[in-house]
Amino acid sequence: MRNRFGTALNCIDGRTQIPVTEWLKVQYGLVDLITEPGMDRVLSHGPACEVARLRENTIVSLTAYASQVIAVVGHFDCAANPVSKCQHFKDIATSTQVVRSWGFAHVIGLWVDEYGRIEVVCT
Repeated sequence: MRNRFGTALNCIDGRTQIPVTEWLKVQYGLVDLITEPGMDRVLSHGPACEVARLRENTIVSLTAYASQVIAVVGHFDCAANPVSKCQHFKDIATSTQVVRSWGFAHVIGLWVDEYGRIEVVCT
C-alpha cells in the first residue's frame, strides 16, 4: 500500500463510511476520517463555530499525515441534511470552496448514492 493519505470530511452515517474509505484507499492509499452529521450542510451553511472546529480537526490530519487530498462527502437519505440530490450537489460544491479557502490540500467533492457508489461532484 502506498504511504500516502487522503482525509475524508464525511457524514456520521455508517452507510457512507466503507464506500468512501475504500474509494480513497484506492486513490490515495490511506484514509483519515473526520465525521459530522450532515457534513456538507455544516460546511456550506455553518454555524461558523462548527466550521472552525472542523478546520482544526482537518489541520490535525494534514499536519500528522500530510494528506494529499481532502474529500468533502454528501450522501443520499441524509438525516442531518434532508434535501434533494441537486441541493446536496450544491452544498458539496460550496463546501469544497470553504475547505479550499483554508489553503491546505487538493479538495474534491464526493457523493455516495443509495448503492454505495461514489460519484465525483467537483475537483
